[in-house]
Amino acid sequence: MLRVSRGALVEYAVSLPPLVLMFEFNPEHISRSRTITVRTGNAPGTRGGYDFVLPTETPRVAQGVTVQPESLTIDVLFDATDRMDKGDPIASVSGVQPELDTLRAMIEPKAQGPGGLQMLASLGSGPSRAFQRQETASVLLFAWGDHVLPVFLTSIRVEEKSHLPTLVPYRSSANLSMLVIEGNNPFYLFEQIRIFDGAALNTGQQAFDFARKVFF
Repeated sequence: MLRVSRGALVEYAVSLPPLVLMFEFNPEHISRSRTITVRTGNAPGTRGGYDFVLPTETPRVAQGVTVQPESLTIDVLFDATDRMDKGDPIASVSGVQPELDTLRAMIEPKAQGPGGLQMLASLGSGPSRAFQRQETASVLLFAWGDHVLPVFLTSIRVEEKSHLPTLVPYRSSANLSMLVIEGNNPFYLFEQIRIFDGAALNTGQQAFDFARKVFF
């Protein structure tokens, strides 16, 4: 049976109203990608890098390596059927259009107003769609399970599956691509601690299994 869980995107900013989106998605279909770019240049020694013998020499071998931020891709489901069956007045009229509008608002550039308040940059800014100096992308917190990652929403692709007679969608899926904001922010640092704790747990388990096979 397909296991469906809950996730959330929350805008980390001073905005009115604050952008919050709860959704269902299948954790089996989270795609996480991280790459490094290696520039060997005219490195002496073997093709692809420097010669090395000892572990202490490996920092020199890794010169010219650039780490790319992690990217995430998820598929989410928006379905107002249950709420419509229960007589929810918003779902009965608007279906999942409010959720889809929230997604579009999250990817739109924001302009900062008095007191740090953020609003959609497209409001009253004319026809230009390029990012201006005073405009920024939304910083979002992507939460699922015990993970909370700061991300930029880089692309959305929506497929409307079922509609009300007014052509308002009440069932829709969306493919979301995000870029993790890596740096000195509390959410990313906590995730790094969690990763190293998990790696240490795995290393300890592997060492225990190896010792058990060798000595027992």
